[in-house]
Amino acid sequence: MEAAPIQSSMKQPAVILSWSLIVAGSIVGIWIVLAIFAPFVAPYDPTAIDIVNALKGPSATHWFGTDQVGRDVLSRVIHGARIDLLMCLAGVLPPLFIGTTVGLLSGYYGGAVDTLLMRLYDLTAAFPFFVLVLAIVGVLGPGLLNFFVALAVVGWVTYARLVRAEVMAIRDSEYIQAAQCLGYSDRVVLLRHVLPNAFGPVVAYAVSDAVLVMLAGASFGFLGMGAQPPLAEWGVMISDGSRYIRQAWWICTFPGLAAISLGLGLAFLGDGLGQLRRGQVST
Repeated sequence: MEAAPIQSSMKQPAVILSWSLIVAGSIVGIWIVLAIFAPFVAPYDPTAIDIVNALKGPSATHWFGTDQVGRDVLSRVIHGARIDLLMCLAGVLPPLFIGTTVGLLSGYYGGAVDTLLMRLYDLTAAFPFFVLVLAIVGVLGPGLLNFFVALAVVGWVTYARLVRAEVMAIRDSEYIQAAQCLGYSDRVVLLRHVLPNAFGPVVAYAVSDAVLVMLAGASFGFLGMGAQPPLAEWGVMISDGSRYIRQAWWICTFPGLAAISLGLGLAFLGDGLGQLRRGQVST
């Protein structure tokens, strides 16, 4: 029977949740709830075309107005939260898994393994992030799936660097040496002792990285290389509304404000989680 993971006996300082963390969590939570219950919250079908009511301004009937083909902007913003939150999730988890695996192996074993994996890291990091993602999507073709593949190929490098640095800092710790002396396999040591102690900063970074993924997804949607019309996605909506900005400002303004609010919520949430990890007290 395997022994329980060795725990540190150091007492952690008390942490007071900051108002910014609470507000950020509330903003993200509201968008998640809206995304989950979008079919019940949205007043109209987001893809229903009504040419008669095209380009109508905000009113009691259509709170956010209608777009160039009469679709309700509020309904499309609410349903767009599903796509953008999906992009945050699908754009972060694969790079997180790949980067964590590479960082664990590289930092723990060192030597030739570290040299080989870090050369792969240097090769990927040598190209600008957006340029490389754009090149991959350009080769594979537009669409959300290809966008996620490009993010997985490119986005793992930062996670690998973070995990590698944390593993190298703790791999010679006494509790790691004690686990090795007890005869635990490398798999057990890595998964039960090294990973839990090295994963804290990665989680905080992943939440903040979701902001960049969302903005990248919106940018690619704007360029026509991400989500494709008539899918309700904020970047696509901004792209559609940019041609009518003078006569129908609401088409791109409201999805833009939605993207800003979710982005700020995720950014402050990631910063707050980083403070919690460090045991800082915020007021």
